[in-house]
Amino acid sequence: MLQIDLWKRVLIWAVIVLGLLLAMPNAFYTRVETANDASAAIELGADTTENRDAAAEWPSFLPSGLVNLGLDLRGGAHLLAEVLVKDVYEARMEAFWPDVRDALRGERDKIGTIRWNSEAVKNGELRVRISKPEGMEHALEIVRGLARPVVSLTGAGATDLEVRGEGTEIVVTLSEAEQQATDERTLRQSLEIIRRRIDEVGTREPTIQRQGFDRILIQVPGLGSAQELKDIIGTTAQLTFQPVVSRASSADQAPGVGNEILPSLDEEGVFYILEQTPVVTGEELTNAQPSFDQNGRPAVSFTFNAAGARKFGDYTAENIGSPFAIVLDGEVISAPVIQSHIPGGSGIITGNFTVEESTNLAVLLRAGALPAGLEFLEERTIGPELGQDSIDAGKIATIVAFVAVLVFMAASYGLFGIFANIALIINIGLIFGMLSMFGATLTLPGIAGIVLTVGMAVDANVLVFERIREELKTAKGPARAIELGYEKALSAIVDANITTFITAVILFVMGSGPVRGFAITLGLGILTSVFTAIFVTRLLIVMWFERRRPKKIEV
Repeated sequence: MLQIDLWKRVLIWAVIVLGLLLAMPNAFYTRVETANDASAAIELGADTTENRDAAAEWPSFLPSGLVNLGLDLRGGAHLLAEVLVKDVYEARMEAFWPDVRDALRGERDKIGTIRWNSEAVKNGELRVRISKPEGMEHALEIVRGLARPVVSLTGAGATDLEVRGEGTEIVVTLSEAEQQATDERTLRQSLEIIRRRIDEVGTREPTIQRQGFDRILIQVPGLGSAQELKDIIGTTAQLTFQPVVSRASSADQAPGVGNEILPSLDEEGVFYILEQTPVVTGEELTNAQPSFDQNGRPAVSFTFNAAGARKFGDYTAENIGSPFAIVLDGEVISAPVIQSHIPGGSGIITGNFTVEESTNLAVLLRAGALPAGLEFLEERTIGPELGQDSIDAGKIATIVAFVAVLVFMAASYGLFGIFANIALIINIGLIFGMLSMFGATLTLPGIAGIVLTVGMAVDANVLVFERIREELKTAKGPARAIELGYEKALSAIVDANITTFITAVILFVMGSGPVRGFAITLGLGILTSVFTAIFVTRLLIVMWFERRRPKKIEV
């Protein structure tokens, strides 16, 4: 008998209502997007009246997920950046000097005095000069003992350092295996930090991919310019806390061995001579939040981990009355005098910040420092006008395909065709509901996938209706004909859609960019098409049949 259990009917209608509810925010795209951005800004600390009013534009009890528009639809920023991996080699050698110094300090009777050439570090080498050439072999043996195994599958059994002697100089460089492992770690870390920075400031669905050996492709829809994107990711945000040796009025002044001279960010023409080895670095930060200082000016409060808190507390206890420089990316943000012991590992960074600058700085510090600098090889800003043209063309294509299919189904199958058309409209809503739920990005190829789905969505209904026609010719009653039509067409529907779904999966796994966008909408369209054809259309027919009880039907 042609019937559907009550619990199945409730479940089918619940899925439909949920899908359409999730798709609804896309009908009010600009309004919902503004409210979402305002809510994100409030969470980051910008709790202003303007943001609260904007967030209230969309009711909080309704879904607020949107289908993100890709770069080709919305416009945005495109960057191709090269990671300067050699910067990491220099940083490693600079950080290694204290270990070499401490290891050799106890052997001065054999090797004499030791001095290092800070200029050599720029070439990725650490050069240490000893005054007694006869002690070279002993010195080399000591430094080689500082080497560690390479942490890499390809560098198994190798050490991270190469140590050799040149005259009276010990030359230390990273081994080839360690350089390869460092390059790989640097690229992975850069990708993750860029992703965290861009995601945290509220942009939608960035494309961040590695290209080649040392390049990263970054595309962010919705940004007004490539410069705005560079401002977010172009800062390495390397934060250090360094002891101040003295102030200087010129960058040409010699800082002395083991020191460096850096400019002040706020005071023009003022430079600070600092000890090159920091007391604490930004890597030991666990949190950073925008805040205000005691005078109500924007600032950034921070917290160290246990190790950083201990070092920070010990240094401030031992150096009360001495200036202490807070350095960000080679510039001294501030150099306050330590007034008292600062336990607990927390503090505040003050400067001439705006609220926006303090918020962005907190984001950068939370995301972590880029391990190396970036050189932008290519930058493009794609205007929203080009994206709007694509959207308009996609709308026209979708509407033409949609109307043509609706007219064809109604003309070919009459009332049953109208049921299929209702299911098709629900199908489009479910596609956008699933895209919104997953936070997927819709691109121009994705629109093509939806247009293709519109045509494919009625295939299952065509198979069912043609099968019902065949069953009616054998003089069976309407109810039995409808029931057999669905039963006998089911295998063909499943087989056809499974093969197409496998193709969509392969396109998603093997493809990238636009190909993936097409695969996502095609795959989701197949799932919703099967659901609407097998369950929704059948439920509509059963409800109609139960109400009318016709003795004869025409399909």
